[in-house]
Amino acid sequence: MLGLAPRDGPISRVLCLGAHSDDIEIGCGGTVLKLVERHASLHVDWVVLSADGQRADEARAGAAAFLGGANCRVTLRNFRERYFPYTGAEIKGFFDELGNSTSPDVVFTHHLGDRHQDHRLIAELTWNTFRDQLILEYEIPKYEGDLGQPNAFVHLERGTAERKVDNILETFVSQRPRHWFSAETFWSTLRLRGIESRAPSGYAEAFTCRKLVLS
Repeated sequence: MLGLAPRDGPISRVLCLGAHSDDIEIGCGGTVLKLVERHASLHVDWVVLSADGQRADEARAGAAAFLGGANCRVTLRNFRERYFPYTGAEIKGFFDELGNSTSPDVVFTHHLGDRHQDHRLIAELTWNTFRDQLILEYEIPKYEGDLGQPNAFVHLERGTAERKVDNILETFVSQRPRHWFSAETFWSTLRLRGIESRAPSGYAEAFTCRKLVLS
């Protein structure tokens, strides 16, 4: 599980990027729970690009639920949801600032092939900004049906998977009316990736890793 550590020691800094307030939790929440549990000195930068009002409250609650007492910095911005390509210059400026203020060992971000315009722009700017880091692109199950074929997996114990699903359902009250927002959706994705990677527990999160340097 993320066994390829940086040259100077174990993973110490992680950057989690999400376009919306539930993206990080859905895409890599189980992996975050596992990293926080295994690395006592881990520092996490948790960045949500579109979060205001109730969604901002949910974003903070989500970060708290998944990071617990970990050393972290939570950054929320309120770029207009569903309009990211049209405000790309402003978001690009924010990424430039972010790139100058943090140097993570691992970056979790959206998938480049994601058909949601907000997700896709965040993925593109991640690759544009973080050129010396391991980038893992997570997946979001949704209407567009663009999950693809990931090539990196993190096995999750049953208890970790349960914490992920329960945290999401309890935290993001604003999303409950959406037809895709259900325990079945999240469990099904975890189970499918667990089958593909032969996870001992039967559950896993999946990522696309486009570049990996072995030293």
